[in-house]
Amino acid sequence: MSTTSEPTVNPYLIGNYAPVTEEVTAFDLPVIGELPTELNGRYLRNGPNPIGEVNPSEHHWFIGDGMVHGIRIRAGKAEWYRNRYVGSTSVSASRGTPDIPGPNWNGSGNGPNTNVGGFAGTTWAMVEAGGCPVELSYELETIGRNDFFGTLPGAFSAHPKVDPATGEMHAMTYAWGQWLDHIQYVRVGRDGRVNRTVDIPLPGMSMVHDISITDKYIVVYDQPVLVNLDKAFAGSSFPFEWSSDYGNRIGLMPREGNASDIVWIDVPVGYVFHPLNAYDTPDGKVVLDVCFYERMMRDDLLGPFGDSLPRLVRWEADPIARRVNVTVIDEHVNEFPRHRGSLTGKPYRFGYCAEVDTASMHWPTVKHDLITGQREVFDHGAGRAAGEPVFIARPGSIDEDDGWLVTFVHDGNNDSAEFVVIDAKDFARGYVARVPLPQRIPFGFHGNWVPDRV
Repeated sequence: MSTTSEPTVNPYLIGNYAPVTEEVTAFDLPVIGELPTELNGRYLRNGPNPIGEVNPSEHHWFIGDGMVHGIRIRAGKAEWYRNRYVGSTSVSASRGTPDIPGPNWNGSGNGPNTNVGGFAGTTWAMVEAGGCPVELSYELETIGRNDFFGTLPGAFSAHPKVDPATGEMHAMTYAWGQWLDHIQYVRVGRDGRVNRTVDIPLPGMSMVHDISITDKYIVVYDQPVLVNLDKAFAGSSFPFEWSSDYGNRIGLMPREGNASDIVWIDVPVGYVFHPLNAYDTPDGKVVLDVCFYERMMRDDLLGPFGDSLPRLVRWEADPIARRVNVTVIDEHVNEFPRHRGSLTGKPYRFGYCAEVDTASMHWPTVKHDLITGQREVFDHGAGRAAGEPVFIARPGSIDEDDGWLVTFVHDGNNDSAEFVVIDAKDFARGYVARVPLPQRIPFGFHGNWVPDRV
């Protein structure tokens, strides 16, 4: 992978990073194996897919137009696959159509390209850095921008966390073009309306990609990837870069607290896009399991993988002593971490990651037993790369890992894609089911299982 600022070939525009050109609808898909009859709903995943020509020397992977890929499963059948662009000013301009409806508080031309999921009976496409969420129909057509029904005061995030106890959604938001001195915590009620915000001053405009929650705290990640103002004023669409002198810290804000109540704790210098989970301990500490990069966007200014790759690390933070104890859980590469959603913010045992290998198209799925230290690998085969493993609990299950992992797999041997179902409790079983899809699905970011509600 080239790490120069002006490569002749942009690695994030070739191979399976390259966009697809068609929006496809396919019905009654073939199934290899048996889809669990308990799975009734949609698996959705969002990712960048530039709709027009881009300058390869400047194009950043994170900036491509959003495209959602989805498959509907019901009664053991794969009823449909669809991929649709997420509506935006940019997509509308490319198509010569009017802009999509809904409030655009910061005049952003880009649309959500990072995450998609269901909340409060609505399907939302999401992105960080100021963009308003976009509401999609059940069939993934764009309805319009939706600022949580008029209650969102500004920016939102690509990585909200839903508290399984309250049903509320929590997000840490930033908007580098509008806010240069603070970020904002946003809480959304079960009704899909914002019911609390807190402005949090920062010494620099950090790229705050994600959030963690525990029963006691909202966790802030203030990290050394910052807006370069010279690049921003020069018109760069992605003006972030590494700033090791900034340091690295986490902030523990009490659930009902304010910015002045935050306990700041220094952590090792590096970067975390994605925490696996976090929870409080009986003796008052906070455990955070994170995918930790030693460097980010120092030399590779076009994407996340050129400077270093992430290990799975545990930080045990002491809010009284204001220090952190660091343990490496796994030296192998771990990204796109997921866990059982009913244990978000609570003690848990199992986590699931993708072992991203930028030198090959061999990306296994990994299961971590965080109590025994056991590491299990589901090998999808030579030339096959699996994305983010989304956990779906078996209805009525008691054991934490009793359920399924679902994801898209790219097969580099024939440039095709499959939707796959894995038994999370028994990797040795092999695939529970595979659904060959009608076209390639580019490497992308995040998605969710959205169950149908009766």
